[in-house]
Amino acid sequence: MLNHLTFLLAETDPSAHVWNHLFWKTESGYWLWSSNQGNLVLSAIILIFGMGWVAKHVSTGDEKTQGAAAFVTKNRFAHMIEVICVYLREEVARPLLHDRTDRLMPFLWTLFFFILVNNLLGLVPIMDVIHLLKPDWAADHITPVGGTATQNVWVNGVLAVFAAVVFNGAAIARLGVGGYFKHMTGGAPILVAPMIFVLELLGQIFIKPVALTVRLFANMTAGHILLATLIGFVGAVWNLGFLIKAPVTLIAFGGAFAITILELFVAFLQAFIFMFLTAVFISLMDHHDDHGHEHGHDHGHGHEHAHAAA
Repeated sequence: MLNHLTFLLAETDPSAHVWNHLFWKTESGYWLWSSNQGNLVLSAIILIFGMGWVAKHVSTGDEKTQGAAAFVTKNRFAHMIEVICVYLREEVARPLLHDRTDRLMPFLWTLFFFILVNNLLGLVPIMDVIHLLKPDWAADHITPVGGTATQNVWVNGVLAVFAAVVFNGAAIARLGVGGYFKHMTGGAPILVAPMIFVLELLGQIFIKPVALTVRLFANMTAGHILLATLIGFVGAVWNLGFLIKAPVTLIAFGGAFAITILELFVAFLQAFIFMFLTAVFISLMDHHDDHGHEHGHDHGHGHEHAHAAA
């Protein structure tokens, strides 16, 4: 077991700990199952059952029998999830989406938590534990689950396509088909309007989704490879003398711990950025002349709440 652990740590290519791993394929070579698919299914299970449990603890009870306690969240973890949801809705999405916030929040929440759970699963060494238990799988680089699904550019691309369908669909629903295409000219003079239209159309259907894909892919890949590289130093010096092995191990694991804390922050940050940019892209295709009125309306409500609180 110790020799195999050393083999895993001394992996010549640190990216081997990061990339998608095959588990099952047809005789013709078509992939039927991979580690990223396993992670996606695992994250879906966590979200379906986990969020169901959270909803149960957040839901209100019978005011007649419980009084004020009926409106108190019944678990600290569920309370934390509730606070995150309320913050994303009221402080992030509502200033951008205004009257459409409540209709679009289920999608935005789903984006945020699905990406977050997959980012966090990537920090759990599931694949390495499986390879410790199944050395023959490690030699063949196969595993049914493990790695980071949001490091896979194809997974991120599908998420970005869903986001693009939503922010383009929301724009058409808001402006109508004619207003959607008219909005892309930005009121420019007739001579330059066609060029602006082409650029805007490319941005809506290609550039923005690609930006969402590459941003998440690059951030989740770079940190994981750096972490694998630092830990790989331990395996590289494991068979050397104690005076070399001890300080390298301490430095490597100290650096790995610091990078892990940073990766934990990045996991939340990248989920937030993906959701936030999707909300921004929705808001950009809107009736801009309505925002002043809506802002004033929200501002008036703010004063009403302040007076009520006083």
